Amino acid sequence: MAALLAGFSPSVSGLCCFLRRSWGQLDRIFLGWSSPPWAPALAMQAPAILSEPLEDAYDSNETPSFLDSIFWMAAPKKRRTIEVNRSRRRHPNKLIKVKTNIDVCPDCGHMKLKHVLCDYCYKKVRTETALIRAKIREQEGGPHKTPTVETVVLYEGEKPREQDQGKRIIERERKRPSWFPLD
Repeated sequence: MAALLAGFSPSVSGLCCFLRRSWGQLDRIFLGWSSPPWAPALAMQAPAILSEPLEDAYDSNETPSFLDSIFWMAAPKKRRTIEVNRSRRRHPNKLIKVKTNIDVCPDCGHMKLKHVLCDYCYKKVRTETALIRAKIREQEGGPHKTPTVETVVLYEGEKPREQDQGKRIIERERKRPSWFPLD
């Protein structure tokens, strides 16, 4: 290998000569015959069964067919029956799973997933939260004037406790919802 690299020339033409000589030496050593001289050639991909070049269709008297230019692809031999199609589509892994974790909401009676807040109750929470935010916006006069203290929401009939000293207090003129505890 060192003998092969000793004759390496940094130029491109030197590299070509080096490779040509090396290939010829390998041919003579392993195959016992020399290959044709290497030169640039046009490379084309053709089917492996063609051992000789095809004749040009334009040289003969035959008119070219539209099938000559089509790239033939694999096609199914027979049509899939409706039973096979349905069994493939209705395989148990592809069907929608039956839910067993559905329960009744204890507050409103609507159906809900276990360990998930009921949609109907969540709409009530979102509505109440939006009303509380509107009250905060009205009280402060803008989003950039928010104090950095905790907020306490007091409903009708509730008084601030000792632990609420120094906190922002929002008062609502309605009864406290059952799902919104004081603590």
